[in-house]
Amino acid sequence: MRSSPRSNGGCGSEGRGMDPDQIKEGYREMIGRVPPKVAARIDLFADLDAQALSRMEELRADFLDSSTIPAKYVQLMVFAILLTQTSPAAKFHALAAIRAGATPNELLDATKVAFLFRGLAAMNHAGEILTEVFAESEAAAPVAD
Repeated sequence: MRSSPRSNGGCGSEGRGMDPDQIKEGYREMIGRVPPKVAARIDLFADLDAQALSRMEELRADFLDSSTIPAKYVQLMVFAILLTQTSPAAKFHALAAIRAGATPNELLDATKVAFLFRGLAAMNHAGEILTEVFAESEAAAPVAD
């Protein structure tokens, strides 16, 4: 399993199930927090099916921690995909993109791509999310072209 400072939340496994605190730390490293739904899933599966939790997290971490695509671009892609689904999780991946070095303008460009596949619903969702994210992350305002 790859894991590095540019990690997208990778965690190691000893084959018997990952430590829930270690999994949560991967999320804190990636986005700065553990989203409540993610924490609930981790806690539930840690108690009921630790092996399934390990398999889910290993796959998630392996796919997000690309050996060929920098973390910033992975997170921008995930952000755009989640915008097309109008998923609340888009906010967390916008934060992860910023933590990985994405600029506000890059997030806006990802929003424009999402618009092509979801329309104004994606743009409205992005407007709400990015207003919060820019305030939370103290990111600079996007620079006008």
